[in-house]
Amino acid sequence: MSAREEIMGRVRAALSDVTASGAPVTSVEREYRTSGPLAVGSDEAVEMLVDRLVDYRATVHHAVDDAAVARVVAEIVHGLPRASSIVVPSGIDRSWLAALPTSVEVLDDSREHPMSALELDEVDAVITASRVSVADTGTIVLDGEPDQGRRAVSLVPDVHVCIVRRDQVVETVPEGVAILAEHPDRPQTWISGPSATSDIELSRVEGVHGPRTLHVVIAG
Repeated sequence: MSAREEIMGRVRAALSDVTASGAPVTSVEREYRTSGPLAVGSDEAVEMLVDRLVDYRATVHHAVDDAAVARVVAEIVHGLPRASSIVVPSGIDRSWLAALPTSVEVLDDSREHPMSALELDEVDAVITASRVSVADTGTIVLDGEPDQGRRAVSLVPDVHVCIVRRDQVVETVPEGVAILAEHPDRPQTWISGPSATSDIELSRVEGVHGPRTLHVVIAG
């Protein structure tokens, strides 16, 4: 028996209880919780998210409104070892960039006019919005909307500054998935802290698969 025949045999066995119409013969009981006791955007949900993000070695900032977001973003960029250029998705809220020094070049990226991977690699940081954040796992999700940009924009630059609005913070993964399911065709990027990996001796290396540094600005 070839490997292909063995694999297909296992697939057929796994689907043996499915009718010709594609409906399962028996329903599957889904007993996992679909929500938690924490309200969306509540102080408790935000506190849980921040706790997880800090544990993942992300740097968390707070801003009460868009003007404060602009000041925090400017402070983050000013504090970078190198900050001559940043890239932003074309649909980002421009008020968030209002306090950036004129010495910093702001480059726009869009699907219509995408920067190359080499060009993205030369910029010092990227600033994006986000779609939803899951407090329970400390995960921020981007879904490719114009204020979040293409996946490459948030994965190639070494520093990612991500703005998370309080009303986007949910407690559980199923709550987050329900929001993302409203637009299942959008590309998603799930972020739990800076990019990191470990070898067999558990030596942590950051920046292998994405940004080495993650700054999260909680807005609102």
